[in-house]
Amino acid sequence: MNQDYVVVQQPSEANRLILLFHGVGDTAAGMAQIGRYFAAALPQAIVISIAGPFSTGYGDGRQWFSVQGVTEENRLSRIEANLPRFVDTVRHWQEQNGISAEQTVLVGFSQGSIMSLEALKSESSLAGHIVAFSGRFAVLPEKAFADVAVHLIHGEADGVIVVGHAHAAAHRFQELGTSFTLDIAPGVGHGIDEQMLKQALAYLK
Repeated sequence: MNQDYVVVQQPSEANRLILLFHGVGDTAAGMAQIGRYFAAALPQAIVISIAGPFSTGYGDGRQWFSVQGVTEENRLSRIEANLPRFVDTVRHWQEQNGISAEQTVLVGFSQGSIMSLEALKSESSLAGHIVAFSGRFAVLPEKAFADVAVHLIHGEADGVIVVGHAHAAAHRFQELGTSFTLDIAPGVGHGIDEQMLKQALAYLK
């Protein structure tokens, strides 16, 4: 049975909100496994894994936008059609828990990273940190993001979203003056290994 979200950790006195967004075909429960890593290291953080709104048509798998027939030309329009819902979801959890955008961290993998990165282009004050595992922009930003640090973490051997997208984003961030970090994991494909998790956590402590 699919769940719209999984609350991984909810301390009574929280100082941070971490929202996780999975890749195509995964579930909130699947991404919650990554959430448990952050929860264990950050006991005062509320950690919630969010499910994509659409079924992939295969089992319980969910997605943020359809990848059926997706191209470089139509990817952005598919993302933009679903950004209001994505932004509203983030705002909902911030308001419900009384946590500011500054103390909010968006953690995405693959399509979840794409949505998180693209959301910043319309709502640059949505979060204080973005951890984008194995993600990309549909179209690189033209304006700097204020009051947010973006952490790009990517497998060097990623064959699904090639590492060149991370380098391109980092180059654009540098040009625009956006606060960012870039970490490339040698030999890692389209996934998240322990070292990548450690790198992400180091930026949040």
